[in-house]
Amino acid sequence: QVQLVESGGGLVQAGGSLRLSCTASGSLFSIEAMGWYRQAPGNQRELVASITRGGRTNYGDTVKGRFTISRDNAKDTMYLQMNSLKPEDTAVYYCNAANAWRAYWGLGTQVTVSS
Repeated sequence: QVQLVESGGGLVQAGGSLRLSCTASGSLFSIEAMGWYRQAPGNQRELVASITRGGRTNYGDTVKGRFTISRDNAKDTMYLQMNSLKPEDTAVYYCNAANAWRAYWGLGTQVTVSS
């Protein structure tokens, strides 16, 4: 089992920045990739960014150039640095970790960007 806890969400004005953190615990040896997803009311959950065990990153088209995903393996923590935030970035942001058999999810953290 893997447990994921997100933190760092909040209210910010358009153009501002936030950094989300996801701390993982449990059986982490099998995790092959981690990522951030988000879901706004009425929308499907979408990929924001992902990072593999080897450090390869991937970003959703709407956040490229503004968001940066990183991980600190020593702390079992993943980060999402979000810059130049827009009102359309408002959503619940979820941490995800996946191995060959299943995906694990955190409970989410709310990010609200005011115009």
